[in-house]
Amino acid sequence: MLWIKALHIVSVVCWFAALFYLPRLFVYHAMCEDQAGKDRFKIMERKLYRGIATPAMIATLAFGLALVHWQWDYLKATYWFWLKLALVTALIGYHHLCAHHLKQFARDDNKRSHTYFRVFNELPVLALIAIVILAVVKPF
Repeated sequence: MLWIKALHIVSVVCWFAALFYLPRLFVYHAMCEDQAGKDRFKIMERKLYRGIATPAMIATLAFGLALVHWQWDYLKATYWFWLKLALVTALIGYHHLCAHHLKQFARDDNKRSHTYFRVFNELPVLALIAIVILAVVKPF
C-alpha cells in the first residue's frame, strides 16, 4: 500500500503542477496580440493538457481509488474524507473547464480577459490547501 500511496502523491504533484501552469498560460495567451505568439501558446497548452494534466489526473484517480478500496471501512465513516472527495470532484470539473478554455483559445474564440484567468488560476491553490489539511490533519 505504501507504493500506491507514493505513486498517488507523485501523480497529485504532477496534476497540480499542470493545473497551476495551464491557467497561467491562459493569462499570457489572453494578453498576446501577435498570431505567432498565439499559435505558440496553443501548442504549449495542448501538450500540457494532453501530455501531463490528463494522464496525471487519471493516475491520481486510479491510485486514489486503490487507496480508498483498501481503507474503505475506515474512510466511509469520516467526514473529512467526504469533503476531500467533494473537492477532488470539483477539481475534476476545473480540469474539464480548463479543456473548455483550451478549445476556445484553439479556435481563437476566447472571450475572457487575462484578469479572469488570473483569478481562475488561484482556484486550485485553495483546493490544494484544503485537501492537504483534510488528508493530513483529519480535522473531523
